[in-house]
Amino acid sequence: MIAAMSSGHGHGPFDDTTSRAPTEIAPPTKTFTLTQVSGPLRLRLDESLPPRLLVGKSPACALRLDDPLVSRRHVAVEIAPQSLRVTDLGSTNGTFVNGVRVIEAVLRGGEVLRVGTTNLRVEVDSSTIPLSLPDSDHFGRLLGVSPEMRRLHGTFLRLAASDVPVVIEGETGTGKELLAESIHEESARAKAPFVVFDCTTVSGSLLESELFGHERGAFTGAVAMRKGVFEQADGGTLFIDEIGDLDIALQSKLLRAIERSEIRRVGGAGWVRVNVRVIAATRRDLDRAVQEGRFRDDLFFRLAVGRVEIPPLRRRQGDAAFLAQRFWTALGGQPPELPPEVAAHLEDYAWPGNVRELHNAIARQIAVGEMGLGAGLSRDASGASSAPPSGGDVVEETLAQDLPFPVARDRLVDEFERRYVERVLAKHGGNVARAAAASGIARRYFQIIRARSR
Repeated sequence: MIAAMSSGHGHGPFDDTTSRAPTEIAPPTKTFTLTQVSGPLRLRLDESLPPRLLVGKSPACALRLDDPLVSRRHVAVEIAPQSLRVTDLGSTNGTFVNGVRVIEAVLRGGEVLRVGTTNLRVEVDSSTIPLSLPDSDHFGRLLGVSPEMRRLHGTFLRLAASDVPVVIEGETGTGKELLAESIHEESARAKAPFVVFDCTTVSGSLLESELFGHERGAFTGAVAMRKGVFEQADGGTLFIDEIGDLDIALQSKLLRAIERSEIRRVGGAGWVRVNVRVIAATRRDLDRAVQEGRFRDDLFFRLAVGRVEIPPLRRRQGDAAFLAQRFWTALGGQPPELPPEVAAHLEDYAWPGNVRELHNAIARQIAVGEMGLGAGLSRDASGASSAPPSGGDVVEETLAQDLPFPVARDRLVDEFERRYVERVLAKHGGNVARAAAASGIARRYFQIIRARSR
């Protein structure tokens, strides 16, 4: 369902020969198959497929079962380097491994997985060979040297070379918007608009108007015709962020817009043709949302032609230290190398806010001399607290006011953000896109910081 891999790659700010990770062979990842015990069905699971696949009756499932006791989305299977993780998706009749009901289980091969009345034997392909990882440490502006990220580069390239809708899944702060921008910038639509619509920032009464536009007089306050984000993105890409939060009443209209490439403005009588590629992102478990009736199955099926999940930072071996150094350099940290007492703790922290939290932590470390992420992260090897930078006018003035710690910290971070935005914009001639790229953050997030700093 995804077009062939493109031959070109990269025109972002990190495209140079010095920003390459060494070519390496990843540890072997087992290839598994699910084979119906008394039937013809067979599903092979390897790294050429998305990391998470579904088994059930829905058309969205990789393995569809015609079994009245199987739920539409019954169980998810996820391949790991040496195992297969199965997760029951709240099915009506449960998931069983060797006769024992499970919510989640890690399988090594040889087990029998039962869903409904269907038995699937879990088998390991003994001919599995090591996977050669790409030598790049980035895709567009999405950075990462970990095997977990570099394994995904081929998928990213195939998505960029195609024009299918895409769903990007992942926790908050993993870089979903950066990936969407990068896919757009590597695609044939790169010179056309990239428009962002965040479902969490628009009130329910205005959602339809923001998506599809409105005619003059359509409602109180509609003093002129206004194009919605679909028309604004015509010819380019529409990124719908947090689509899992979209009101279910609007989901059918969104489905029609994607399927038929046409929209109708609020208060309008006719249909307007649009040529838009839709990339959606969510921090929510859409499989569970569909199961619970909060998200339309047909919309999910239409969007998830291309589906990719960005792993959280805690599962990306080596990326915390790599990204921290990149952020430290980009933000003007001194000395040029990240201080050892800071770097030593990066891989030990769980980073619940993921890459965004890491970026903000490094910015705070530069501004006030501490990360504020818990014991140890702001201390040197002897256990003494790191001292804030001396001689800074704002730092000294703020400290002299004896403010509560959170207030003082926020004031300094605000000042740092203001100065940083001014500096990077001046360096790039006021061009927001180039300034955001050089900062290593999404344009929308850069614009949020810029607006907050004014």
